[in-house]
Order: sequence, then C-alpha cells, then structure tokens
Amino acid sequence: MQAFNVEQGIVIPLDRPNVDTDAIIPKQFLKSIRRSGFGPNLFDEWRYLDLGQPGESCEGRPLNTEFVLNQPRYQGGNILLARENFGCGSSREHAVWALEDFGIRAVIAPSFADIFFNNTSKNGILAIELAEDVVEGLFQSVLTTPGFELKIDLAGQQILLPDGSQLTFEVDAFKKDCLMRGLDDIGLTLQYTDEIKAYEQRRQQQAPWLFPSA
Repeated sequence: MQAFNVEQGIVIPLDRPNVDTDAIIPKQFLKSIRRSGFGPNLFDEWRYLDLGQPGESCEGRPLNTEFVLNQPRYQGGNILLARENFGCGSSREHAVWALEDFGIRAVIAPSFADIFFNNTSKNGILAIELAEDVVEGLFQSVLTTPGFELKIDLAGQQILLPDGSQLTFEVDAFKKDCLMRGLDDIGLTLQYTDEIKAYEQRRQQQAPWLFPSA
C-alpha cells in the first residue's frame, strides 16, 4: 500500500453525522474483491441522481450538484472532514477501498466506527480523531475559506493550518509505523518470508506425513 508520511491538500467537508459504509460504497458494488476501481462510485447515491450499477461508466451520469464532491472548490481534495461516528454500519472494507481509490489520504472526525477505523490504516488512510469543537472550527474555516488546505505530518503527529497554527493528534504506535512504511497485513507477513520458508522446511523434515508428495 502507499506509505503515509506528510500529506497536504484541500479539505472536503462532509457535514453529516453517522455516515455509514453503505453510503460510502453502496451494496451493489461489493461484487469485486479487487481494491481498485471503486473511486468513481464513492458516495454513489449522494453523488449522482440516478442509480449506479457495477461495471457501468460514470461518465455522463447526472450529477447532484449540491453534493460536496461535485462542487468545483473541492475538486482534487485529498483530506475528508467528517462528523461523528463516521464509517458506521456494515464492516465492508470496500468503503475504505473507495475512499483510497478516489484519492482520500486522511479522514478527520470526532469519532469513527471501530471496524472502519481499523480498516483505514490497513489500506494507507490515516484516520484522525479530534475533539468535536476542534472539528467544528475546521468546518467553519473550510466553508469560509475557498481552497482551504491542511498539512498532516504523521511522524510529528501534527496538523498544520494555513495560519501557521498546529493541532496535535494521537495515533497508535503500531499503526503509525505500518502507515509510514506502507505495510498492510500482507506486507508485514512478507517481511518474514525467509523465516517462514525455513520453518516449513524444518516442519517437513519433522513431520513428512503432513506434506504428501503430489
């Protein structure tokens, strides 16, 4: 997965609490287990005026111009600002895949659903919890300042605001290390390839009956 160290970009304000994973990526798009290709259908039912279907091109579909992802001032944004309990609902990892495929690198909210929160770091997205009043202040700044950007420094666990002020955030040390090195669960396992092979060779000698010849 893509490593996360320092990210800077436009903030997209999604001013809705309790955004569930079915809203992030609707159920009809869950047929694929590939991690790519879900970005065009991120928030599909809010983003478009028609019903999207798997394999259908999103080019030419009628847009909901009121929805934040379709507003010109937020185009190219890579930091999502959300309200409390973001990512609730089902445990579908596709929700994080859709955000990542769209280009979202970080999500800031007062709180997250537990499973969604754990899935973010496994897919290269940094989920940051900040106090509700701090998030409210960020919403006000985004709405009153076109092109409002933040710079997130994971190593320093700091968010740099345009006026030069800083916010600090907490992050689990293990998740921080994995994000900074770009390691998901598979990547972590592959670090021990030599040890795994050595164990399998020893085990085959110790218990050959477990390894019948082809």
